Amino acid sequence: MLWSNDEIKGKVLHKLLRAGKFEHSHTAVENMQKGFPKDLIGRVKENIVELVKEGLLKIKLTNYGSQVSINVDKTEDVMKYVDVFLRK
Repeated sequence: MLWSNDEIKGKVLHKLLRAGKFEHSHTAVENMQKGFPKDLIGRVKENIVELVKEGLLKIKLTNYGSQVSINVDKTEDVMKYVDVFLRK
């Protein structure tokens, strides 16, 4: 099963949406890798970095690791990626 980068981004964002991780509610970056095949873990990390650069994810640096949440100002762009994932 091959995954495109857009599908990986969509799954990450879908997981955050389902968990209600908006603005002040964060989760660890490591949690976003769960549920993916082992051979995709590196690509998942790369795509999370890209989502932060695109402004779709907000990152919060803590003393116990990086935490991420969805940027509510970019909801339309978030839903585009989620739609790509859900069509898979």
